[in-house]
Amino acid sequence: MQQGEEKKAGKVKKGWLAVRVDEDQRRFVIPIAYLYHPQFRRLLEAAKDAYGYHSSGPLRLPCSVDEFIRLRALVERDTSSTHSSSSSHRVHLAPCTRAKVTS
Repeated sequence: MQQGEEKKAGKVKKGWLAVRVDEDQRRFVIPIAYLYHPQFRRLLEAAKDAYGYHSSGPLRLPCSVDEFIRLRALVERDTSSTHSSSSSHRVHLAPCTRAKVTS
């Protein structure tokens, strides 16, 4: 089992959020602080476009598991960085609302 991935739907610690990723709805638990990262916000916009604001159930993200893991690693690296320079990484949203992380 990968870090941040939950095997079953259990309770989420305070300050964390469960999300569902990909068509098979794989569950991950992430810190709420990720929601403020510029690259993650783009994925949230894609989720809004794909599913709307009033979807029932957990937050669904329109990307593959691999894309989500790459994005999560990028956010972790950026948030753990000690310098405040802008990241050279960007998230590109393809027309199908899939998040693409590039270097």
